[in-house]
Amino acid sequence: MSSVYDELREAAELAAAARRSPERPLVRVDLSTSSIAAEADRLWEALEPLAAQHDVELVRVGTLGLSWLEPVVEVERPDLSASASGGGAVVYGPVRTEDAAEFLAAALGDNPAEDASRWLIGARTPTVGVPPLADHPFWGPQERRLMRLMGIIDPESLDEAIAEGAYGALDRAVTMDPMAICDLVLAAGVGGRGGGGFPAGQKWKFLLGAPGPTKYLVCNADEGDPGAFVNRVLMESDPHLVIEGMAIAGRATGSDYGFIYIRDEYPLSIERMQLALDQARARGLLGRDIFGSGFDFDLEITRGAGSYVCGEETGLIASVEGIRGMPKIRPPFPAQRGVFDQPSNVNNTETYANVPLIVQHGANWYREHGTESDPGTKMFSISGALERPGILEVPFGMGMDELLLGCGGGPPDGHRPKGIQPGGPLGGLLPASDLGLKLERPPFTERGVLLGSGGLILFDERASAVDLTKYFSEFCEDESCGRCTTCHGGSQRLVEVLERIMHGDGREEDLTRIGAIDRTLQNANCLHGQFTPYAVRGLVNYFRDELDTHIAEKRDPARVAPGLTRYLIVDPSDPRLEEAAALCPTACIARAPVEADDESDEGEDGAERSEALGDWRIDQPHCIHCDVCREIAPEAIRVEDRYLATLSVV
Repeated sequence: MSSVYDELREAAELAAAARRSPERPLVRVDLSTSSIAAEADRLWEALEPLAAQHDVELVRVGTLGLSWLEPVVEVERPDLSASASGGGAVVYGPVRTEDAAEFLAAALGDNPAEDASRWLIGARTPTVGVPPLADHPFWGPQERRLMRLMGIIDPESLDEAIAEGAYGALDRAVTMDPMAICDLVLAAGVGGRGGGGFPAGQKWKFLLGAPGPTKYLVCNADEGDPGAFVNRVLMESDPHLVIEGMAIAGRATGSDYGFIYIRDEYPLSIERMQLALDQARARGLLGRDIFGSGFDFDLEITRGAGSYVCGEETGLIASVEGIRGMPKIRPPFPAQRGVFDQPSNVNNTETYANVPLIVQHGANWYREHGTESDPGTKMFSISGALERPGILEVPFGMGMDELLLGCGGGPPDGHRPKGIQPGGPLGGLLPASDLGLKLERPPFTERGVLLGSGGLILFDERASAVDLTKYFSEFCEDESCGRCTTCHGGSQRLVEVLERIMHGDGREEDLTRIGAIDRTLQNANCLHGQFTPYAVRGLVNYFRDELDTHIAEKRDPARVAPGLTRYLIVDPSDPRLEEAAALCPTACIARAPVEADDESDEGEDGAERSEALGDWRIDQPHCIHCDVCREIAPEAIRVEDRYLATLSVV
């Protein structure tokens, strides 16, 4: 360890001492995108004046991953003998803004396990009378390496990061031979975490051996898959881990500059990464002559404009260069000609974040978890029909059922798993019978789907596999860059066929058409077009009965297809229909006029009163199946098969 880093570490430990070994209570509030969506920012504002009253320190932290319990708050009390409850860090949630005063008083009282029980989740560190967080089904199976400091340190504090060991691996790496770093990463077996899985160490060797004095690194943080938020959590909760990994990669590849490409829809990630870059540069952790070693390396942030195809490395490179983000035909590969026609390397955010751990602890330590094909751990974001959606880190090789049904709790309210959507819109679909698959790339590839970057979405029997396939196909069509007609036109045809099936005009020959479109799309210029049919392949291979029901019987078992179902009001007296009518986007739900009795002498005023008292009706031609009415007044609304209803009338 260099004397320069020793001095930095010593100063950081001194600056962070009050939070690492607190003498007064710490109240850590999760302030990440997910928690802010649950109004954690308002909770913070409510806690600020209360913190002064209770003599506690309010601390901003990243996420612990407990998304379904946001806003999450951790209260760490010093272990003072005078305290009846002892010390320890206890996690609570969800803590609502209106409960801030009551919660804080209870959590800081003599018996928080009882007084704050309605918010209690578990103790992250041993606490008298409080069950450990390790016993929680979501937390227990985890192996938190990348997530070790998330939810514990302030992501906007460089001192806290360094005090916990940040940049120690970089201090070691600047004295290592670049090829030795590549060999170490290769021996650890870390593959591309964006879904490709290509060995990072081998990829770095390509760039190290490329000719020329100018080489670039690129971090692909353009996380566009619905249901995936691994990269966002890394950047929001521990940004210095990503920066350190990129700096080590710079040393290993002979690069002196890099770009962090973040999608513009991640404003908090951009804000915290930029702050972390400024802090690192100010301490000499980026820039010239890092740690006095003669190694120069710096980074900048490039903001993406939301194009999904920029997740593909050549499309991303084009966007970094300031031109339209369209994938390029390879070869040449980025290691030959990348950013500004210079040799370049692109890796996923999580890939870079693993590197400091490998340099610090070694390849054997890294391989203590995981499988032969996929060593180490993986962060997964789990969502959909789950009791406990969130983000967590587990070893590769865990069963998908352990993750989704065990940690995630499975579908709520007694519903049954129907299928899984892994790997984003290009990943495909799997049936619930495949929940036993091990979380590593080979079993997924054998089933014709992608494990992807870590987003897993579970759906239950209420969801339509046909509708999901149409949604993902529409997404792929909309995100096609349009460079090749094969992808642009082929994805359009695929959506047209699925749209027709959803509206009751499906034909037996559509299966042949889908197969022909799939084969044609394999000639697309890039993986976006080639993988676009993966979802429809999953539909045909694993949900064929449901597809056949749509086509042959003109019926949707899930009752979501707009052309095969209709909404009816079965209880016109339900008072919630008034709210449903006000929120209906097409105003298709309204009171039907009731004409006045011809013999009535009430006249025009009487007719108006009768109309106002008319029964609720749904104007079927204007109904777009938005489902607002059923969400607001579920007992008053019934969805039925349109074709069966027509036949019964006849």
